[in-house]
Order: sequence, then C-alpha cells, then structure tokens
Amino acid sequence: MTFDALDFHERAVRTESHESVDEMRELLVETLDAAGADPVVDEAGNTLATRTANGFESGDAALGSDDGDAGDDADAGADADAGADTDADETHLVLNTHIDTVPPHVPFAEREGGEVVEGRGACDAKGPLAALVDAFLTAGVRADGSRLTLAITPDEETVQTGAAHLAGRLDADGFVVGEPTGLDVCNAARGQYEGSITITGSAAHAATPESGANAIRAVAPILQAMETYDQELGPAEHESLGRPTLTPTVVEGGEASNQVPEECVLTFDRRPVPPETPETFRDGLQEHLSQWVPTGMDLQVALSPRETPFLTAFATDEADPLVESLATASGGEVRPFGAATEASYFAEHAPTVVFGPGDLADEEGAIAHSEREYVRREDVRAAARAVRDAVDALL
Repeated sequence: MTFDALDFHERAVRTESHESVDEMRELLVETLDAAGADPVVDEAGNTLATRTANGFESGDAALGSDDGDAGDDADAGADADAGADTDADETHLVLNTHIDTVPPHVPFAEREGGEVVEGRGACDAKGPLAALVDAFLTAGVRADGSRLTLAITPDEETVQTGAAHLAGRLDADGFVVGEPTGLDVCNAARGQYEGSITITGSAAHAATPESGANAIRAVAPILQAMETYDQELGPAEHESLGRPTLTPTVVEGGEASNQVPEECVLTFDRRPVPPETPETFRDGLQEHLSQWVPTGMDLQVALSPRETPFLTAFATDEADPLVESLATASGGEVRPFGAATEASYFAEHAPTVVFGPGDLADEEGAIAHSEREYVRREDVRAAARAVRDAVDALL
C-alpha cells in the first residue's frame, strides 16, 4: 500500500474523537497494518510501531523496562543537554502526537479550492499525525541497529495518561512531538499546573461582622501578594520562555447573604519556566502568601489532584542535532511553543522538539480548539517532508 497523507488526514478529520478515540485509533491501526507495519496498542491505549533497517518490528520493541524513574534522573538530564549522538550506533528516534480532540466535533469542510481543510482536529493534531505517519513510513533507517518509533497517545487533551505511561519506557535519543507550530521548530515550552488557595476565617452574623473573620475580605491582600510572588521567590526570567505567569481564575466563597463567610477559595493557573517544579512552587507560594493573610485567619495552598504528573516547562538546546536537523529541513524558526504539551514528559529523558503544520492562532484569533480550526494541505505535505529529511539526516 502507498500511504497518502492527505487522504489519511481527511479521513481522520471526518472521524470524531472528542468523546472516544476508539474509531480514530482503529483507523490508525488499520492504516499502519495496511502499510506493512506491526502496530500494537498498549494497556494505556497508546499505538506503537517501530522500524529498523530490516523493516518493521512489533511496536513492543520500542519499549524498555518500566523502572519507575526511567533510570537515573541525573543521567537523563545529562543526556538531554548533550543531545542525540548522531555518530553513535543504535540511535532511537520517536515521533509522537495524539489522536484525541477537544469538544465539540466540527465537521470536515474544504475551502480555497480544497487547499484548506477545516474541522475539529484539522491542525490539533490530525495534521501533525498525518505528517508523522508519512515520515515514519518513508524515512530511511541505517543498518546499525537504529530505530524509528511512532508513538501515538490517546488523551493529550485531558489527563495525559498515555504519555505518562510511555515516558521513561521508550529509551529514546530524541522526540519529535506533533503539534501546530506553523512549521517552526519549537525547542521549549512553559508547563502548566493548577491549584487553589483556601482562606479560612470564622463565620458570624452579618449584623455583627466584627465578631467573625471575613474570609472574602482577605482576598484583596492575597491577590496583591500573588502579583509579587515571581519578583520575590519565583524563577528568574528564562532566556527564551520569558517570565512565568500566575493567574487567579476562579473565586468562590460565602453561603448566605446575611452571614460573614468562613471560607473563600481562589483557583489559579500557573505557567512555569525552568527550573521550577510543582513542589518548589507550591512551597514557595505558601511561604509568600502566609505573610499576607490577616491575623486570625489561615491559608493553605494546594495543587489540584491529577492522575498523572503536571506538565512541567522544558527547553532543549538550540544547538542539539535534533533541533538543527529539523530546522534545516523545514526552514522554520527555532522558538518556544505557545502551549503546554505532553512533550514535557519526554523532555525529561531526551532532547525534544514540538513541530507540525497549522497554527494555534492567526491574525483573526484562535485556530486550534476553535470553531474555525483549519490547516493548509500544503503545510501537511511540507511537515511530512521536513520530518522525513530530518530523520534521514539523524538515522
């Protein structure tokens, strides 16, 4: 079978995957089977396939042992800084993206004489998926034990259990993560985590407010303190990602209009930069805000519960061979990505870049996750060529 990236892309966009990825995963597995690959679906719902110079191997061949910490973290960090060694034997590259989409489903459509595809997933991330499948099936793999793996996850838009399951088990020298980057090579991205600040006072009758401790009134100084956290305790400005952000997003408090509220909860969104970790952030914010809580009240900072680790910030060296090879092949700019992705899980273990056709937004507004989601077909072709050429150079 000859794989047609644009035909596959159209079928993928027509396939709903915002509530269940079963049908989309079936399309992917059938496509890989028809191309002669030997895909497997693991217990976390990931679709895996592997190529060597001798042809296709079972997708299971890409997985190492699940050692919990994915080996020595210090060694993993050193490897990420050193980059993929293109002269070493048995180089292993992984092409990754996801098959789920955000709701609601937006039907497939064409415009500009068929040059532009519209619909849910057109650019996030079925355009990148089509390009990566094309590159996986057509790139060269040298006869020295090197491998090329396609690893497609099922739930990037929600809880990222697929990528969390794979991280540290793929034993790779580099990852290309498919997302809409406008064919730029994104070597860094902020992370994302959420949490809450709970202020506890004491309830009282509103007719005698002085007999209680009004938790809602304490919100004002706490909001001011949030504005100064990064200047006092946060990480320094990152050379490419800039400053982190800390944004209050939801305020909840009070039970009755004639009662002094005992509790008020602020929900926040955090977009970190290296080297911050969720744990150091939580402890630092607790320390900082506790100085501002009024006497007689209590304050607790908590990160939101998750099935999987938070998406942390990452940065791959611009001089890494993976970055340079893909930038040369694509002609794109090397820059940070504008959103958090599963790439952060993989970047803990090897050099990682985010790359693909389409854009998160344009001059008219949002593209990905919007009703007007679209991608240019020529950009899907160009992304496939660029990844194939980069893989050829590295393998």
